[in-house]
Amino acid sequence: MKVLLTNIEEVFREAAARWTLLAYFFLSSLFILIFALAVNLDIVDGALAGAKLFGKNVDFGGDSVSLDTMVLGFETGFSGFLYLVGTFLSIFATAHLVPRLQEKGTIDLYLSRPIGRVHLLLSRYIGGLVLAAANITYLIGSIWLIVIWKTQIVHPRFLLGGLVILFTISVLLAFAFLVGVITSSTAVSIMTTYGIFFFSAILVLHEKIEAAVSVEWHATLVNALYWIFPKTAQMGQAVVALVRGELQAERLSEGITFATFGSTALFGVSCLILASWLFHRKEF
Repeated sequence: MKVLLTNIEEVFREAAARWTLLAYFFLSSLFILIFALAVNLDIVDGALAGAKLFGKNVDFGGDSVSLDTMVLGFETGFSGFLYLVGTFLSIFATAHLVPRLQEKGTIDLYLSRPIGRVHLLLSRYIGGLVLAAANITYLIGSIWLIVIWKTQIVHPRFLLGGLVILFTISVLLAFAFLVGVITSSTAVSIMTTYGIFFFSAILVLHEKIEAAVSVEWHATLVNALYWIFPKTAQMGQAVVALVRGELQAERLSEGITFATFGSTALFGVSCLILASWLFHRKEF
């Protein structure tokens, strides 16, 4: 445990020394500030009298909308936005952990310690997750508090959306670690991880793609790729559905199932196991 805590501390120190931590905090603070300035609600006697988004009046089409419904709508929309922002910032801030570890001099210092290679890699992975979790907590927690401050309405489900975001980050970070072990390149780790994110999102249309191809084995390949890669699009849908409180049968039928989460988790675990095995056998 002491070794793990030490490595987590070194991840934060390294992020601070490379200005990554400062940039991470600054960008997150910028998004929080934009949210605080963008949403203005006119509340009279506990009722919603009007609303503005980025300085423009929100038109409800003449229908009366309760304050609770309005707040839930804002939180739902921003939860999807935070899914993208939180995931992208986290990968950008942590993808360097393995390439940096394998630099000449750095790896020699780490391997001189009484710690196995697999434990070293996994402790760096946990450190990266802790760093990402701290930022997600800061992002979502701050926006949640701003909503409470402006409306006095509390929706705890907004915080639960952060757990799905962190789950997605943990899977993508495992893939970034695998690429980092193989290539020792931060740039390649970031590009390929973002590429997997978008490629997997496209595969949400796998049924339509399978119906469009004329060769049977092409359809089989598309279906296999869908189940192999993480379900990044469905994870975003799950965040929004969880915040809205609609993770019910109708949502489950649209692709958000236990198999969706299970196959995504299996991808991350497989990447982490393969990365650990390759790192253990690598010559330094």
